[in-house]
Amino acid sequence: MLYQIIIIIHIFLGIGIVGLVLMQHGKGADAGAAFGSGASGSVFGAQGSASFLSRTTAIFATLFFMTSLGLAALSGYQGKKTDVMDVAPVVAPVKSDVPLSQVAPGSDSAPVVDGKLPEAPAIKEVEKPAGAAQ
Repeated sequence: MLYQIIIIIHIFLGIGIVGLVLMQHGKGADAGAAFGSGASGSVFGAQGSASFLSRTTAIFATLFFMTSLGLAALSGYQGKKTDVMDVAPVVAPVKSDVPLSQVAPGSDSAPVVDGKLPEAPAIKEVEKPAGAAQ
């Protein structure tokens, strides 16, 4: 129950942060207001809105960070302590349906299967079309 409440608060804080950031005006808006665009005429005044919105955004961001830590702590705790080294991994048995190859005497790259070297594949000449460049 506590986990769901923190999740809901976390979502509302995230939406609030996005809304507050979108409501704030950037530094370029002050330059536009100087040339008569009228962007500085807001509800809180030119300087008041920046400080009010930026403080509210900082408070929401701090609360968002705290709920993130709370959610991480709640999801990380499962009730019992286990050590990774204590749990034995399950290993599937190896199937040996492919014969092992051995290296031919005197060379270190050609495999020998059942005492015979494999044959090299034949190289086929490919004819170029009549209009192809040489």
